[in-house]
Amino acid sequence: MVEWLFLSLVVLSLAIGTFLLVAGLVGAGPRGSFLLTFSIIEIGLLVQAAVAVGMTLAGARASVSTLEFFGYLMVAILLPLISAAWALAEKTKWSTIILGFSALTVTVMLFRMWQIWTGSSYL
Repeated sequence: MVEWLFLSLVVLSLAIGTFLLVAGLVGAGPRGSFLLTFSIIEIGLLVQAAVAVGMTLAGARASVSTLEFFGYLMVAILLPLISAAWALAEKTKWSTIILGFSALTVTVMLFRMWQIWTGSSYL
């Protein structure tokens, strides 16, 4: 896991998640601009997956478990997709809140992936 990519994804998912959570709490339903902003997290996770696969093919291994790392990564990639599908199906403020919580959950998962990859806590 590359540190600058990890930190970028943490900042993005934390900022986007907080924004969407606040927007949902004030009553805003999911808009196209919200989903577009939310998709930035998904793109970042796909880049992280490509980098992780490349590093693994080059011989790098996670300190704890490479299989567990990729398990977390796959769930982190699926979570925004499922949340976005929910938001497209149900256009209420609760969908925006779900998008926010999903982004914040990805933040937590990124920290766990960092722990698995490096064998130590970032904080």
